[in-house]
Amino acid sequence: MINEEIRDKEVRLIDEEGNQLGVVPVREALAMARERNLDLVKIAPQAKPPVCKILNYGKYRFEQIKREKEAKKKQKVIDIKEVRLSPNIEEHDLQTKLKNAVKFLKNGDKVKVSVRFRGRELSRTEIGREVLDDFTKGIAEVGDVEKPPKMEGRSMVMFLMPKH
Repeated sequence: MINEEIRDKEVRLIDEEGNQLGVVPVREALAMARERNLDLVKIAPQAKPPVCKILNYGKYRFEQIKREKEAKKKQKVIDIKEVRLSPNIEEHDLQTKLKNAVKFLKNGDKVKVSVRFRGRELSRTEIGREVLDDFTKGIAEVGDVEKPPKMEGRSMVMFLMPKH
């Protein structure tokens, strides 16, 4: 909130250099801000009384946006990549899927490994669990199991995360 938007009776005022001017009525604070050709900005609305500062609002917003952009640059986005298997997958195909999962984990992404059951395969879910166990053994040096294998509908799903 800035200038006339501030509806409180009294505020704790801080000038542009950061010096505390004490608790003053809002009208007086606004007059001081106008006198210096600056804005009165509410910094801490939850405080009793609220804290307001005399500053150049345009410059303040610009610096705030700049800080937010810097923070955004530094964060790492973690994607979830998926590897789909079937209960009767051949050894070579499993190795190919393992290679892809290792590549994803080395890039710092999480991997969702799912075994899809079709038709009668649904009655033999232990085969799917064995496939996932083999997959876990093959990936042990680059990744850890974040969520163990669990049935979700017609598929058994497990999540892997990169080792640190």
